[in-house]
Amino acid sequence: MKWSDVPGKQSLFWKLACLLVAFCLLMIWLSWSWGRYMEKQDQFLSPEARATLMSYAAEAEQAWQQGQHAGVDAWLLAMGQREKGWVGVISNELQSLGSHELTDPQIQRLTFLRDMEWPIHSKRLPGLRIPFPQDPSVGSLVLELPERFMPGRYQVFWRVITNGVIPGLFTLLLCVGLYRLLVVPLNNLREQANAWRADQLGVRLSSQTTNRKDELGELGRAFDHMSERLQSTVALQQQLLRDLSHELRTPLSRLRVASESEQDLAQLRERIGREVDGMQRLVEDTLQLAWLDTERAPLPDEAIQVQALWEMLTENACYESAWPSTQLQCAVDAECWVRGNLNTLAQALENILRNAIRHSPQGASVRLDGRRDGEFWHLWLEDQGGGVAEADLERIFLPFTRLDGSRPGNGGFGLGLSIARNAVQRQGGQLWAQNTGVGLRLHLRLLAHAPAP
Repeated sequence: MKWSDVPGKQSLFWKLACLLVAFCLLMIWLSWSWGRYMEKQDQFLSPEARATLMSYAAEAEQAWQQGQHAGVDAWLLAMGQREKGWVGVISNELQSLGSHELTDPQIQRLTFLRDMEWPIHSKRLPGLRIPFPQDPSVGSLVLELPERFMPGRYQVFWRVITNGVIPGLFTLLLCVGLYRLLVVPLNNLREQANAWRADQLGVRLSSQTTNRKDELGELGRAFDHMSERLQSTVALQQQLLRDLSHELRTPLSRLRVASESEQDLAQLRERIGREVDGMQRLVEDTLQLAWLDTERAPLPDEAIQVQALWEMLTENACYESAWPSTQLQCAVDAECWVRGNLNTLAQALENILRNAIRHSPQGASVRLDGRRDGEFWHLWLEDQGGGVAEADLERIFLPFTRLDGSRPGNGGFGLGLSIARNAVQRQGGQLWAQNTGVGLRLHLRLLAHAPAP
């Protein structure tokens, strides 16, 4: 067994182990202590019986002291009216203190006498010897134990209580504890799953389940996380469908107008081609964003040199925007290597660069800079587009967000930054925006390839 296989101190295993061990110890204690008590009750004379028998011995002693043999005879005669069994008064030499000698059966009885403190196991009525309370050296009372004093009259009843009812109650308490420990959180998970089936994705587990430190708490938190993920995914897909349908209405309307116009064939082809290209980019960007948000398979990991990636992206950007390469500056040196997926990171950085070029005026510059920050590289890209309102610094990363008039330039569908953030987050990084007073600065935090010196 590996050390990693040992349950943690907050594991459900230890809770169950402690509960079961406590139950077993409780049952052992109950069996020992209650068993001894019931044994005493079932095999020994009760305090009431002892008190009564001692009072008989005191009466016999008083009869001997007051009337000797005649007094004992009179007391035995009266005693015969009170108790039906055999009763006698004898000396320590086993001689009768009455006027009548002991018979052979009575002498035989004397050999089987027992003390009041002895346990009584026989089902027959035993004979008892009770010394005189004041002067035991004189004599003793001997008698057959009255039936009403026999212990164990409720032996079957107490055995049922001891061996059946009480263990059953403690077992019921154990079941209640196990139910609260295991079944209650499982019922909560079942209710949440049923809520998902009813399209109620906003239902969450109670804090009583998610705050637990054991495996069921981890499962509850995983359920809540999965519920949040499903809810955000469904909401994103619904929002994308609404926004996509809205964005497609405009080019489709223009296509209809163009098809009904009397333009010459060349102009009509140019218009149709331009609108189809725009719709194709819109659909591709929307599908790309939806894929990035829903796909959770790990991406291939590799070492990426940011400077080389920037040179490749700026070459394409200069060709598309007609900007000179001197306006796209890079202050990151060749030692900047990060871990990630090349295609995904290139797409994210390309969208950020296009967004900066689109919103920067003619003659402005776009600059990429960065520094090492522990196990990460902190990169930032600055433009000179004037920035955005502070309230919009987070909103610009939402799909189909286009700020009206806050920054110069136009074009695009408002999906570039949203795709970039999703792509960076898929690689364990972060992307956020900040105003510089001159333009907008987009920060990237990416895992460094080489360990920090």
